[in-house]
Amino acid sequence: MLVLGGTDEARRLAALLAATAGVHVVTSLAGRTRRPEPPAGQLRIGGFGGPDGLAAWLREHRVDAVIDATHPFAATITANAADATYRLGIPFAVLRRPGWRPGAGDRWHWVATVADANPLLPALGRRVFLTTGRGDLAAFAGRDDLWFLLRTVDPPPPPLPTHHVLVTGRGPFHVDGELALLREHRIDVLVTRDSGGDAAKLVAARRCRLSVVIARRPPLPDVPVVATEQAAVDWLTS
Repeated sequence: MLVLGGTDEARRLAALLAATAGVHVVTSLAGRTRRPEPPAGQLRIGGFGGPDGLAAWLREHRVDAVIDATHPFAATITANAADATYRLGIPFAVLRRPGWRPGAGDRWHWVATVADANPLLPALGRRVFLTTGRGDLAAFAGRDDLWFLLRTVDPPPPPLPTHHVLVTGRGPFHVDGELALLREHRIDVLVTRDSGGDAAKLVAARRCRLSVVIARRPPLPDVPVVATEQAAVDWLTS
């Protein structure tokens, strides 16, 4: 069993599978995060070399099924896995936490990509909290009309916004801490991606009456999708 990992759901799924009789689970991580938390079972780190390389790895290791439990914005590996498993006739499913839905008092602005948030910002606020991940920070590089608070798991490479403060940390985060961060840095607007799951930063933004710009998820391939780790195990054993 191959789990494409990198999320909390992937670690919980690996633990369930490792405790299932007769299942040998391998979790594959892309290797972009330093010191990842090791999952139950076997760990593999690094890319596969596109769909061809993944198909070759699946054949070599005689994989019976694949579950993609990567981040909702890891569209490339999801597409590659759908391609490789389809070619080989290997069962494939995607484990995705539900996306976010606005509630009373939310001031949300949806965009297609993180970069599309850029032109909206001056009208929404001058002090911006970016929680988009390292890969999207370059979209705001060179702006000297706004101030940015950047939060990533690991320090990001350049280019970065001209005026910024960087904080590093790994969730889960809590509402009180998020409120303190927003107030300390006098944040006007939050920019994030629709990662789903619990999001203390959205609750804190609502309480502070902040505008929030949210990038929509990329579309999924036409494959089975499950919302919980147990549903993924049930799919595998059905």
